[in-house]
Amino acid sequence: MISMQMICQIQAYHSQFTDAQLKIGNLALLPLRTKFRGPAPTNSSDDSDIIDEALTYFKANVFFKNFEIKSDADRVLIYITLYITECLKKMQKCASRNEAQKEMTSLAIAKFSIPGEAGFPLNAIYLKPTNRAEEDQMRAYVQQIRQETGQRLVDKVLDPATSRPSKFWMCFTKRKFMDRSLSGPGQ
Repeated sequence: MISMQMICQIQAYHSQFTDAQLKIGNLALLPLRTKFRGPAPTNSSDDSDIIDEALTYFKANVFFKNFEIKSDADRVLIYITLYITECLKKMQKCASRNEAQKEMTSLAIAKFSIPGEAGFPLNAIYLKPTNRAEEDQMRAYVQQIRQETGQRLVDKVLDPATSRPSKFWMCFTKRKFMDRSLSGPGQ
């Protein structure tokens, strides 16, 4: 039997990429395995990156209302976790794999808020860019993350044979990590 003390000791998964040398504000600028252009250094090896980590930990982390930030990479993990939820909401309405890929592409490049802007849901834990160049770099980095995350999520969630979404992923569409959402109310 699980005691209340054991439940209180359960902790969220944190990023293992704690040694990031580059930062934009207080977001770690981490290497990505990606074909999309952006400021992130390229991870040319087959090693996992922050997106793989977020996809792996998503189902466990999405249940947490609080998340202790232990490194700047955790801020990237938080953003990706929130973005995965948005992607799942869009994918839920897609009838085919091709349609899902198009939806993920359009969601990734659609107008979005970055830290410091009024529409960003977690301004309290992210630093606002200090100048226009840093703001442009942060927007490009976040867009690069969004593009790569969406494409990897299509491969993970949709069955290649039937193009049907996995019920083991779709059951998380209504969950709100940290009681937050990247989309505004009613979206």
